[in-house]
Amino acid sequence: RLHIKGGKIVNDDMILDGDVYIEDGIIRQVGKDLTIPGGTKTIEAKGKLVIPGGIDVSTHFQLPLPSGIRSADDFYTGTRAAVAGGTTMVVDCVLDTTCSPLEAFEKWKSWADEKVCCDYGLQLAVTSFDPKTKEELETLVKEKGVNAFRAYLSMDSLMLSDVDFVHLLEVSKHLGALTTVHAENGLVIAENQKRIQALGITGPEGVLYSQPEEAEAEATLRAIVLANQVSTPLLVSPVMSKGAADVIVKKRNDGCVVFGEPTAASLGTDGSHYFNKCWAHAAAHVTSPPLSADPSTAGRLMDLLGCGDLHTTGSHHCTYTMAQKAVGLRRLHQDSPRRQRSRGENAGGLGEGRDDRQDGCLPFCCCHQHKCS
Repeated sequence: RLHIKGGKIVNDDMILDGDVYIEDGIIRQVGKDLTIPGGTKTIEAKGKLVIPGGIDVSTHFQLPLPSGIRSADDFYTGTRAAVAGGTTMVVDCVLDTTCSPLEAFEKWKSWADEKVCCDYGLQLAVTSFDPKTKEELETLVKEKGVNAFRAYLSMDSLMLSDVDFVHLLEVSKHLGALTTVHAENGLVIAENQKRIQALGITGPEGVLYSQPEEAEAEATLRAIVLANQVSTPLLVSPVMSKGAADVIVKKRNDGCVVFGEPTAASLGTDGSHYFNKCWAHAAAHVTSPPLSADPSTAGRLMDLLGCGDLHTTGSHHCTYTMAQKAVGLRRLHQDSPRRQRSRGENAGGLGEGRDDRQDGCLPFCCCHQHKCS
């Protein structure tokens, strides 16, 4: 039993000065003048904000790669950091090209069940599509509780063709699942990577040259158009640039049902770090799509998040040690280590007049609850 006393309770719909009573891990009462049983532990919260636990809908714990490298955080260390940062649920991405969707799901579930420190869910990345895939996706939704599938429009062996992406959208619509998309033009990136390697550019700064913002914006537009033709909702995740964000805003104004998810990193920093003389510092900022070199991007994304043109935010937590990064950044699933800090970085806009306290709960708590339900 826990009594949180005298705090400022912040939800998406209201702010209330009052108390919260929790029993057996469940919020039982919220308000003033609560009836509290004897022997209950009391936490004095006067002058503090009491906000819902965060839901991070994009993590990559103990992710195995074809190169044999595995992301550094497993489900224990990753979710432990999540709880320390105020996040009480994560949704990890099942991503395995070596087995069927059902087999991959069961593998991830066995890893998570043994180690998690908080609630979790799983979304499944679909990297190829055939009749058997369709059958297994139906089983995952109807029998395993999966309600979101992820598509990649870039990243070599992960990339779906436009035709297969449309097939996934159609199946998701039929099953009532949400499709999320990593939107970059994979063909453009592959050619750019060859070009910059031929020029001898092998450092972290290469991600800016090989993965330009227009490749993200183009793929974002293409994905939205395809989803709109199927008449099914789409979540673009992540959103790293102004160009991609502006596409989402425009298409929403045109009537498309599309949502955008900037990351903690894109809301908190920029791509200038790729040119830092310290290789380790620069490599620590590598993401995919890359952080924008435009220092005003983070502020723009925060503004759009605050006014509701963008809708959720996640960490895209996918960590590697410096030794792992040294084998070559192209061989890694490029996302940054932000799980513990992402909640605070999202809330950082509160002190800058970009977001009020209620809206600050929406991107990381309430919208995710609707998405995960």
